[in-house]
Amino acid sequence: MGGRQKVLIVDDDQHIAELISLYLMKEGFDTKEVYDGRDAITMVATYQPDMIILDLMLPGMDGYQVCAEVRKTNKVPIIMLTAKGETFDKVLGLELGADDYMVKPFDTKELVARVKAVLRRYETKPETESKVLRYENLEINVSNYTVLYHGAQVDFPPKEFELFHYLAENPNRVFTREQLLDRIWGYEYIGDTRTVDVHVKRIREKLNQGDAWGIRTVWSVGYKFEDK
Repeated sequence: MGGRQKVLIVDDDQHIAELISLYLMKEGFDTKEVYDGRDAITMVATYQPDMIILDLMLPGMDGYQVCAEVRKTNKVPIIMLTAKGETFDKVLGLELGADDYMVKPFDTKELVARVKAVLRRYETKPETESKVLRYENLEINVSNYTVLYHGAQVDFPPKEFELFHYLAENPNRVFTREQLLDRIWGYEYIGDTRTVDVHVKRIREKLNQGDAWGIRTVWSVGYKFEDK
């Protein structure tokens, strides 16, 4: 990716947005701030950010609506930032396609670390990595983040794709939720391991799971990609 990576900060509290922007600029990022949900949708199209930091409580259009609207056409990584800390709010945000979730008040240095970690997960994989995984009626192509199922392309946001690819790359191996969080999110995740459950649920909903393979739950442990 050429030039500085661009981060769009969407928060109705101008002071918080400016604080986040200041810390990110110190780390070499280019930033823009918007304070309204509808303005955020417009700015995504014109600014074309590499990352969105998105507050939930916004005028015009709330963060959930913004996230859902962005996800219709764009796979840009999204970190939700909100005063809400209930599990329901976190799960809803993740189901709509957010990649991470932080609760206010937050540590700015931790937020910057999370931005860097999420962006690292979106970088192009090394050439030595296997590009295409094939199973019955399934093709997972890591070079362009596409999944073909029965010959038709199925849309996967990057985090779903990375989780699915990692499990399929290690067939019949059981991973705990903590191991998957560490591998896919790329840092010591501070939060609920239900994040993994939410992403697995979304993957399963897109696939029949009636083939000779599938993501199986290993009770009290975690998950595995089972290839019969």
